[in-house]
Amino acid sequence: MHASELRDKTDAELMTLIHQKQDDLMHFRLQMATGVVDNVMSSRNSRRDIARIHTILNERARVAAGA
Repeated sequence: MHASELRDKTDAELMTLIHQKQDDLMHFRLQMATGVVDNVMSSRNSRRDIARIHTILNERARVAAGA
């Protein structure tokens, strides 16, 4: 997911996305434990998406605090 797509979403939608991505990571870890992994890049993509979302939320918080 690109940062430009994430910036169009509201804070509530971003928080929902964070929870979804964290659930994806949990399922990936369970699949790794059982040895049934379809896509090994999904973990990396989920972690990067979570980081992007946190970055956007922090940017918004800094702008709101400075205004």
